Amino acid sequence: MGNVGGDFTYLNISAWSDEATERILKPRLREGPYPAEEVRDRLYGFVEPPSYARCRRALNSRIVVLRARAGTGAGTAAFALLAERHGEGGVTGLDTMGDLSAWRPKAGRGYLLQGLPAASAGSLDDVRLAGLAEALHAAGAHLVVTLAQDARLPTDTSRWQEAHVAPGPHEVAERRLRLLAAEGRLDSSQLDTALGHLASPEFSGYLSTHPLPGDAVDLSDGLRQSTETPTLTGSVLEDLLTGTEAAARSALAQARHSADKVSLMAAVALLPGQDRTVIEQFAAALRPLLGERAAKKGQTEPPEGRPLDILGPSFEDRLEAIGARPLAPCSSPADRYRYPVQPIVFSGRHRSATLLRHLWLDFEDMPEALWGALEQLRYQPGLDLAAGEAIGRVLAHATGPGALIQLHRFASSGDRWRRRLVAVALGELVQHPLVSGAVKEQMRRWSRSSVVLRCTVAETCAGSYGLARPAAALKLLDNVLDGSAPELDPKLSAAVSFALGALLTEEGNHTEVLETVTRWLEAGRGTPRHTLAVHVIHSLSLSTFPQPGAPGSVRTSLSRTLERYPAQGLALVVLSLDDPATHEAMAQGLVRVEADPDLFRRTAYDRVLSELSRTARHRRGVIRFLLGRHRDHTNSSSRRTTS
Repeated sequence: MGNVGGDFTYLNISAWSDEATERILKPRLREGPYPAEEVRDRLYGFVEPPSYARCRRALNSRIVVLRARAGTGAGTAAFALLAERHGEGGVTGLDTMGDLSAWRPKAGRGYLLQGLPAASAGSLDDVRLAGLAEALHAAGAHLVVTLAQDARLPTDTSRWQEAHVAPGPHEVAERRLRLLAAEGRLDSSQLDTALGHLASPEFSGYLSTHPLPGDAVDLSDGLRQSTETPTLTGSVLEDLLTGTEAAARSALAQARHSADKVSLMAAVALLPGQDRTVIEQFAAALRPLLGERAAKKGQTEPPEGRPLDILGPSFEDRLEAIGARPLAPCSSPADRYRYPVQPIVFSGRHRSATLLRHLWLDFEDMPEALWGALEQLRYQPGLDLAAGEAIGRVLAHATGPGALIQLHRFASSGDRWRRRLVAVALGELVQHPLVSGAVKEQMRRWSRSSVVLRCTVAETCAGSYGLARPAAALKLLDNVLDGSAPELDPKLSAAVSFALGALLTEEGNHTEVLETVTRWLEAGRGTPRHTLAVHVIHSLSLSTFPQPGAPGSVRTSLSRTLERYPAQGLALVVLSLDDPATHEAMAQGLVRVEADPDLFRRTAYDRVLSELSRTARHRRGVIRFLLGRHRDHTNSSSRRTTS
């Protein structure tokens, strides 16, 4: 177990068919409060755009509708505007598919809706926005809405709208370099060198043709790396340019007659950073599928007119031919045995994403071949995560009502790693406002379908999808337990437990999770909800939930629950004592809390006993516990007196 890049990585190795990389990814967009550290990270290196002062004044009216082109940093500017008013911990995301004209604020916070859909934009006239502004003023809240530049709002809403202008790319790059120096990640000579390169005609010319803030961030990262390694500064621009759309199309055009090159390019693009063995296995699986695809179209490999090459080119030569390279060998970050791996990546930034997108979307039958090659692979740690993220980014650009149908073949698989691949892809997809509605509808349908698809829904809730919208995730988990057979399927139980554990990694979700488990305990004995609640309560009372050895970076116990969430904890204690399936476990847990002076104090256990006494009249299980406790204390006192 370990912490990788700020995300939590765990590996379940109980059975080969159930293996999966259980990394809990952080979402970029949320429907709920953003943790302060996430807002802080989003604002790292923020440069006020030319339109910022105007937007700040406009927010005095409580609402700003921010028009912007994609990639110009409007979302970051919106975070900055709201953080100024409500602090880094005071920003709450809104559902893009919700009816904004009917929404009202619940607290004095900063609210952010990123990517208002065109259908919703048409319903926001001046009267509705004025009414919403009054409600925001009464609550002490503010709202920023980002909107595509070509989206249309009613003409009478102009007073609420502001045009976002991106900050200068040179200013963004310089700001980040100076921050790196202030943090000690660059010394003064390295900073001077990097700033000198940034001011050179070559780099200034690049920024003039690539003026988006993201381009400037990539350039500053490249300059930082060039100061730390013997890399030539000229290769920084080369790496950036090889990731462009034009470069991707050119590379595919040059490789189109070679199944070997195309299969290797697809492997590195779909599985970036995976070990060379995995890359070779995928390329070997894809190569004959590409041959079959070409045969269907009446195409054959052109004759080369050369003697037969028995040995063929080396793996390194093949990588060089497609613009990829191996990184230095290292230990696997995703497995407890830490076996050596040698990651393979493309040399250029963003090359994997652009190549895979064109390969997947522009060429007939290519997705089928890629899915087929994935299907032939055995599980390797990290495979599901890498492929899931890559496929999610690709499908975010797909169109048509059937774009998500291709996920079904893996979502309905009996292998957990394939279901996790789909879960990661859906978690990535839902971060894109244009397709988030389709993803949510797909999840709703699957949550009432077969047990295997329900497992996929639960696995999806155990990641960025669930963390981005915890309330919706808990409703989905409620659905997947609704139509199950009376006997709770072990795989479904494990998936739902994993999802609850994933939600508990963030403090703000604990109350809702505890309240959900309490409702499930009231569902009635013999139901899947009750069975799952019993498992959670046994774990909480006797050790922790998630249990030791099970996936989860945050483990909560009965004492922690009573200490941090007294109202929800007490409700759970009362119901658990009154339920024969959980009475003994909860009683043991309470005895342990009472026996430990420190836990007794921190949980205010005397107040817990007082509340139990107050409710005992109507709860046989509570009476049983209190009488047993009284008997034990009396016997203990008698023994002390006798001795």
